[in-house]
Amino acid sequence: MAIFDLFWTFFKLGALTFGGGYAMIPMIIDECVRHSWLTESEVVNFIAVSESTPGIFAVNIATFVGNNECGLAGSIFATLGVVLPSFIIILLISAFFTHLLEHRLIKRALRGIRPTASSLIFSTGITLILSSLFSISSYKTPMDFDYRALIILLAVVALSFVHPRIFKKKVTPVRVIIFSAILGILLY
Repeated sequence: MAIFDLFWTFFKLGALTFGGGYAMIPMIIDECVRHSWLTESEVVNFIAVSESTPGIFAVNIATFVGNNECGLAGSIFATLGVVLPSFIIILLISAFFTHLLEHRLIKRALRGIRPTASSLIFSTGITLILSSLFSISSYKTPMDFDYRALIILLAVVALSFVHPRIFKKKVTPVRVIIFSAILGILLY
């Protein structure tokens, strides 16, 4: 039953989320906490790991949550759940609706969805910042400021804005992640 619950939950998330994995984060947090699979701080840690591992973010987080809950079978079913809706939709669009995206109503609907996806991504950023800097997992949690997380955040932001002429090589997201991991090891 737990495997079906994992599959169905991630299937709904995959089917109803527009804007990619980042727009999915608030709903993933809500679902994982609601099902008592993970605490909010554990989900935030899974998000960090999912973001730093290769692959599609939504697939990574589904795989991690499924594995945490039901082992290998859970990771397979959670991953299938999050991937299957997109696969079915793309298959139907390519098979039956070649001119669907050119339709006026579809264009308007997608324009209406964009601000919602943007606000979900912004909400995720705020949630991650509050969780990292102040250890806030819900409105009931007392604030506990983490100065080390602030140092890492400021260093990563500064590194991201460094002009390419200062370093010989371009500052890529991979280098930023490695830099922040090194800072995390040193400071914690």
